[in-house]
Amino acid sequence: MSEDALPSEDLAAVRSALVEWYEADHREFPWRRTTDPYEILVSEVMSQQTQLDRVVDAWAAFLDRWPTVDDLAAADRSEVVAFWSDQRLGYNNRARYLHEAAGQIVGEFDGEWPERPDELEALMGVGPYTANAVASFAFNAGDAVVDTNVERVLYRAFADVDSGDEPPYEELANALMPAGESRVWNNAIMELGGVACGKTPRCDEAGCPWRRWCRAYETGDFTAPDVPTQPSFEGSRRQKRGRVVAALAEREAVPLDELGPKVRVDYAPDGEYGREWLRGLLADLADDGLVDVERQGDETVARLRE
Repeated sequence: MSEDALPSEDLAAVRSALVEWYEADHREFPWRRTTDPYEILVSEVMSQQTQLDRVVDAWAAFLDRWPTVDDLAAADRSEVVAFWSDQRLGYNNRARYLHEAAGQIVGEFDGEWPERPDELEALMGVGPYTANAVASFAFNAGDAVVDTNVERVLYRAFADVDSGDEPPYEELANALMPAGESRVWNNAIMELGGVACGKTPRCDEAGCPWRRWCRAYETGDFTAPDVPTQPSFEGSRRQKRGRVVAALAEREAVPLDELGPKVRVDYAPDGEYGREWLRGLLADLADDGLVDVERQGDETVARLRE
């Protein structure tokens, strides 16, 4: 998939919007503050099928006991497996693989970590996803990470993805990712899928930076491969009515052009979703006895009816 299949807006704007959103505020996990490949590999292996909040304490305890890859390689494997079991991380074979991979780094690679995804796959128990994650977060040398959350984001956001039996997730993900910025980009798009674009989307609550380009936000269809049933409220006119009421509750009277962006991120006064569209929404609310619309000087304003 070429960049032509991406949003018609400037691709640089799509990219910068996501990165700026992530850098302004994101969940703090300790492995996001390190570029040590050993620490990142431990976090990635622990995070497989385990909630991230549960991983934090286990990750810190693991590194306290085996601070370096050399320490882990020299450890008794049974102790590593026992730790894994005590922490209720599940799938004890992951502990065995992690111990074996540490031995490979020390014995086969002389303590030097491979940096590319295809090279990292030589480590025991390290598949394409984990290899790419370590390459991205430790060395800034990975491809675009594609997990379930990222697939959901791409499927919802871009119309070309949901056509065909095998959506080209990796192709689109790599076309989106700025060259040489896999560390921040992969963290950002995974955060988007985890915080704003979950199975139940939180587009406005989480301030999704892609709302103005997103097909799902525009149409209200938030289905995805792992979300077979469309939420009935998200994207609906009922939702927009709720946004109007919430915005008017903050002030006594709000001019239409100030109210519009609070209801739709793509509001444009003279556009398809502009003043006329907003007047129609307000008329519905007025008919229900909830809102008054009136002239105030040179402006039309809306207020909650007392």
